[in-house]
Amino acid sequence: MTRQGLNELKNYMEDCVELAMDQVLPGLKICLCEMCRCDIAAMALNDLPPKYIVTRKGQLYTKLNTLQHQFGIDVTTAVIKAAELVSQNPRHEDA
Repeated sequence: MTRQGLNELKNYMEDCVELAMDQVLPGLKICLCEMCRCDIAAMALNDLPPKYIVTRKGQLYTKLNTLQHQFGIDVTTAVIKAAELVSQNPRHEDA
């Protein structure tokens, strides 16, 4: 780590989508295999604006921004929309 905090570029939105997926997907009747989860995450992230962070201060600011009610709704909506599309067109082989 550098003195200022993180020393790598990260899209914080990935963490937000992963958390939303963990909360929402178990309640849906869809496949939760690794391929489907990755496809859902990719589709949701493509529908959401990126939130890149580099420093701890930037990370804290972004986390505060995620507390906004509309932000949570937008992330959850993107995850549900992506889950519906992936479940209708899964790319994995049926077992």
